[in-house]
Amino acid sequence: MAARFKTKFGIDFSQPQLILTALKHRSYLNVTNEPRIFSNERLEFLGDAVTNLVVTEFLYRKFPKKTEGQLSKVKSILVSKPVMAEIAAGMSLGEMLLINWGEEKTGGRQRISLLGDAFEAVVGAIYLDQGMETARRFIERYLLKDYQKILKRGLYKNYKSILLEYAQSTSKQPPEYRVVEESGPDHAKQFTVEVWVNGQKLGQGTGRSKKLAEQQAARQAIEKLGISPGDQLEK
Repeated sequence: MAARFKTKFGIDFSQPQLILTALKHRSYLNVTNEPRIFSNERLEFLGDAVTNLVVTEFLYRKFPKKTEGQLSKVKSILVSKPVMAEIAAGMSLGEMLLINWGEEKTGGRQRISLLGDAFEAVVGAIYLDQGMETARRFIERYLLKDYQKILKRGLYKNYKSILLEYAQSTSKQPPEYRVVEESGPDHAKQFTVEVWVNGQKLGQGTGRSKKLAEQQAARQAIEKLGISPGDQLEK
């Protein structure tokens, strides 16, 4: 695994076990009969902190005139699981994951949670083996290089938060979300939610959970209102 990682990413681990652990999902422990501490979860915990620090410092230096609130919003996008999962997929980390047959059958190598966690775990492993500067370069190369594209696409934002901010700035009243339909069996429910602002229906969304449906409704609302979710750093 360490040799494969070196060939692909140019990082030569002095402690090869670290990168092996970083790519070992807890499901694989059923194969190896190891305790849970031998999965990548501890390295993910460390890598999460390292990634947050690097991204925070990057934004702090890059945008000296932005407020703490603006920087926090952008950071939350860049360090979100969907973003890191997309980066990990582009790096083909999914192909390197150690998972059991059950995860393999259910598409674990493409799952957002597994890919996002793997990216953070790899960062944690690099930090322990190579130090902060190598970890920083890795994050900058793969996560921060195209940060502007990530922000402008607006694919990973919390649309409910954006709509809430708009509503509070215009009327002081928060948006109201109404579940108007539930369909499907218990194991595969579909929810339809409407969002109302100032007594006006602005959007409707459908999803496998109320939260997902609310996000879709909020997204439709901000599009209707002409709010650009990629504006955090442009204003």
